[in-house]
Amino acid sequence: MSLWVVVGGQYGSEGKGKVSAFITLKGDIDICVRCGGPNSGHSFTHEDGTTKVLRQLPTGYINPRTRLLIPAGALIDPAILKGELDSFGISASRVGIDEKCFLIQNSDRELEKELGLRERLSSTLCGVGAAVSRRVLRGPDAKLAKDAVETYPWLRGLLTDVSQEVNDAIDRGGKVLIEGTQGFGLSLYHSEHYPRTTSRDTSAAGFLSEVGVSPRLVTEIVVVFRTFPIRVAGAQAGPMKDEITWEQIRRESGYPHDITEMTSVTNKVRRVGRFDWDLATRAVSVNRPTRLAINGLDYLSFKNKGVSDWGSLSSEAEEFVRRLESSLMTSVCYFGCGPSLQEMFRHEIGEVEHFPSLASANSR
Repeated sequence: MSLWVVVGGQYGSEGKGKVSAFITLKGDIDICVRCGGPNSGHSFTHEDGTTKVLRQLPTGYINPRTRLLIPAGALIDPAILKGELDSFGISASRVGIDEKCFLIQNSDRELEKELGLRERLSSTLCGVGAAVSRRVLRGPDAKLAKDAVETYPWLRGLLTDVSQEVNDAIDRGGKVLIEGTQGFGLSLYHSEHYPRTTSRDTSAAGFLSEVGVSPRLVTEIVVVFRTFPIRVAGAQAGPMKDEITWEQIRRESGYPHDITEMTSVTNKVRRVGRFDWDLATRAVSVNRPTRLAINGLDYLSFKNKGVSDWGSLSSEAEEFVRRLESSLMTSVCYFGCGPSLQEMFRHEIGEVEHFPSLASANSR
């Protein structure tokens, strides 16, 4: 039996989708659960060179035997969900949508636009925040997935009780992975930058609550970082510590071509900055990971692009990883050296043990 939770440690786009897909494949996960809503896209580059972006379904779809679930705490946009099912050719028999999922309506997107959320907070205007507020207010227009089968008949065969499925699987000795959404630095409750946050909690505990599974069952928590954290376009989205430019990273790394990144949903240039050690420490303190993942080692040096083993990493990357482990008192086990799954590898150095308290590490 195993229960994994994958959490972003910064402001989203840390590579949670790639890490989740990697673990689902290598660990032969039985059930992959995707939290959140369609306001964030999880992506990775497939072995054929195409970039796969999912906004509703978990990236664990890449393992053909893995059951794919969307939990009660999530929000679904029926059009986006149906589009993913069709475009990725995923059989309905593999997918389960909790009957208590909340549905996003067109009026939610219109309301967010009227409220100027893009101008105020760099919202994606996907309707997630407005739908969350309707869910809380519990008015006559609030619809759960089970209430919408007449409007969306294709939903009927997908409805399930995700909490029951997950708990039953764990009781049978199965392997479950919960794929979190966005990043800890955007948490509605725990971010230092409220109101410049997302519309939900983005901690491991929050994701467990969305799914309906006890923290006592968790065996692994993976917090994912990237060497250069990003934040969405516009200063109104919130502060970015030590912000730099993509051209500066390109020059420092020795990349032979432009590496500017765009957001998955709104296709805007991402802001990027130096690694924020204070934010990373806070993310580890609240989420208590059993292991860490680090993406973007190729941004430290182009020599790391496509590297598939620890011994081949550059001295810059090795130094960064050892500082990460020493500062956060947690082992780094997953290493990303490019956007594709083939550019990620697992390695345990075996020199760092996870401690229950960061106090001693932070006082050094």
